Amino acid sequence: MLPPSHHMSSVRSIVNLQTRLSRLGSLSTTSPCRRGLATAKVPSESSPQTLLQDKRHGFGFLRSNPRPAKPRKLGVTEIRGPYYSAYGKRHLQDVLETMSYHIDGLKFAGGSFSLLPERTLVEMIELAHEYDVYVSTGGFIEHVLTHADVLNVVDKYLKKCKDLGFDVVELSSGFLSFPPDDWLRLIEKVHNNGLIAKPELGIQFGAGGDTSAAELETAGQSDPFRVVSLGKKFLDAGVERLMIESEGITENVKTWRTDAIQAILKDLPMERLMFEAADPKVFNWYIREFGADVNLFVDHSQIVQLSCLRSGIWGMADTFGKVVSYRQ
Repeated sequence: MLPPSHHMSSVRSIVNLQTRLSRLGSLSTTSPCRRGLATAKVPSESSPQTLLQDKRHGFGFLRSNPRPAKPRKLGVTEIRGPYYSAYGKRHLQDVLETMSYHIDGLKFAGGSFSLLPERTLVEMIELAHEYDVYVSTGGFIEHVLTHADVLNVVDKYLKKCKDLGFDVVELSSGFLSFPPDDWLRLIEKVHNNGLIAKPELGIQFGAGGDTSAAELETAGQSDPFRVVSLGKKFLDAGVERLMIESEGITENVKTWRTDAIQAILKDLPMERLMFEAADPKVFNWYIREFGADVNLFVDHSQIVQLSCLRSGIWGMADTFGKVVSYRQ
């Protein structure tokens, strides 16, 4: 027979799970409330001081770049959820226990969250929230928009995302031809559902599916001015931050289009942009060119390497000892 302590532990686990799942029903009946991309709780025991921050007992005597405290508007880091590798609550717990101070958002790419049991997904979302990390749907809206009766289907999708506890709905159209006015209507619909719209923009048609460089080259690219023009419309419509797609710029291309990045940053404020950079050479370039405060999306497996680079304590040959700051 199992010891009484085991039975008590099981009872507690069931009660805690029921409490988390009961949140699903209450979310849909409350008035819309958005958790901002730069919104977080007051730091608690879930985000203890790092050794590099600890000037009395840790390594605070060493030089490093002070990071803005959460909620951040600069130096924001979003990590990828399970996509290229499968993981659940236990692995996510390890990532957040060790690196939550450096993580601002968690993004489920490619509709991956729809493959999970609802209980598992809710537990992962709630865990992220415990560590002051917002959760994004990724660009699954591209699949949703291909359905008949699209207005009804989008309404159902957004309602379910809200019920599940998502904070951010990414609005991408790398595979679709989508009119700007329809995009603006979709942004308004997302906001009216108490969620945060985060449009993803890029210069490459067919982006988002890890297509080969040769196939993307055949599909062709648009001018960076299109990104700037749409970006301005979206920011004016109340969007907090835009995601810049890497395919066609630094991913699956023969030559990086750094000119496109510079053109975008010439007319759109850096603090309102996040660049997809899930490759060490790519995020190293962004930090080297724009400093520790550039907002980046990386794979969850790269969060330690990126954080060392932002902090200025490590780097590659062209960034080691060169990433500095001037602040308290």
